Amino acid sequence: MSVLNILLDGLGQLGAGIGAGIAAVGAGIGIGNIGKAALESLARQPEVGGDIRTNMIIAAALIEGVALFAVVVCMLGLFR
Repeated sequence: MSVLNILLDGLGQLGAGIGAGIAAVGAGIGIGNIGKAALESLARQPEVGGDIRTNMIIAAALIEGVALFAVVVCMLGLFR
């Protein structure tokens, strides 16, 4: 292997690691914003707590699924 191939492999691994980290941080921020908005709306209208909680859990699960997919794609690029 030439030096260029080794360098490009290292950069690919670095990019996959950074991508996985960004996906995890982005999911954490998104789920935090969902929780914040749900608590604010529960404080304003406590009588619709069940609906708000259900919608919050569904949205958090969708964000978590997308983040997991992004991390898996990054790991596939890392271990090719």
